[in-house]
Amino acid sequence: MRRRFNERKFFGIILMVLVGVTVFSGAVMLLWNNVLAAVVSVKLITFWQALGLLALSKILFGGFRGGHWGRHEWKKGMMQRWDSMSAEDKEKFKSEWENRCGRRFGRSFREEKAEQ
Repeated sequence: MRRRFNERKFFGIILMVLVGVTVFSGAVMLLWNNVLAAVVSVKLITFWQALGLLALSKILFGGFRGGHWGRHEWKKGMMQRWDSMSAEDKEKFKSEWENRCGRRFGRSFREEKAEQ
């Protein structure tokens, strides 16, 4: 009984992925053909070309890191490192960051701290 549920769930997920890819590819094709063709005078594209554009944009801009979850984990790790630093290490880090990257919004860390 349990095995049958897992098979249904697996095929349901595969079906939803295929439907999602089809919908997004269709949206890219329609937007390209209705907006870019009229505005920039580019050639019309087919469904398969739209699918290729989606894959290319994922490779170039999205990567294969699993979306925003990787960035969230990175931030969480950095916050843990910050919390484990001593007060001297934090001050050293802030001054080094200011020397390398300049001031944040035109103010130094010391000025921000004084305002608080």
